[in-house]
Amino acid sequence: MSSILHAIEQRHDQFHQQESKLAAYILQFPSNVINMGITELAEQSGTSAATVTRFCKSFHFRGFPDFKTKLAADLAQQTSPLTYQDIIAGNPLADIVKAIEANHLRSIADTTRLLDIPSLTRAVTALNRARQIDLYGVATSGIVALDFYQKLIRIGKRTTAFQDPHMQITSAANLTEEDVVVAISYSGETPETIEALQCAKERGATTISLSKVGSSRLAELADINLFASSLEEGMRRGDMASRIAQLHVIDTLFAAMVSEAFDDHIPMLEQSYRMVRKYRKDKGR
Repeated sequence: MSSILHAIEQRHDQFHQQESKLAAYILQFPSNVINMGITELAEQSGTSAATVTRFCKSFHFRGFPDFKTKLAADLAQQTSPLTYQDIIAGNPLADIVKAIEANHLRSIADTTRLLDIPSLTRAVTALNRARQIDLYGVATSGIVALDFYQKLIRIGKRTTAFQDPHMQITSAANLTEEDVVVAISYSGETPETIEALQCAKERGATTISLSKVGSSRLAELADINLFASSLEEGMRRGDMASRIAQLHVIDTLFAAMVSEAFDDHIPMLEQSYRMVRKYRKDKGR
């Protein structure tokens, strides 16, 4: 199943009656949907054009055309031989190596198709202009936040990364309209991360969410939404595929930031590299 269809299926019990009818039709006839106009889909599903539009925007697509485009790309990937594989008791080591490779490659491919260029552009511009960048995440998402932190300090960005909920709120309480928060939560429902983002938003900071594709409280609150693949399924032992998906988005953001402000960031990267080489004690490391 595609990431988008999986996200719809996961939320099916939360839909209102009209949304539920539309979701059922999309899940049953996804290949038909990508060739329909909004009026035709409304008629075939027994709903309305307004319902279709609201449905698409509830999943943070810019509208029905954007939904169709990404669904078509998602469905096209289903011909790929790469599928998520769970951990199996007594699996030969060679098979484990192949399974993890397939999971990571699929996670990156799925996430790439979900990346929205306008949203990425807004995020990159906001991050480059920020006076202060706060990164929030707990557990595995906190590790991803720390990865972004070590990248940003290399280009001289004033950055902090917090996994402790109290420190997240403490820092958020002192942000301003010149600052940016990146809140990372695979589920999009982590209470501590949501509260920290809410606090930052109240202070006027620009807020960016990174979560799995679909509707979530974190995405609803954030000014800019970035999404990773939701197709981890059985691979929830150490959040392997979700971590790779999130890191893929982080690496894309960082590369785009450096590219956009190349003349500013490259000298800082070079300087940090030279200073580390100069002052680290073990020169052979």
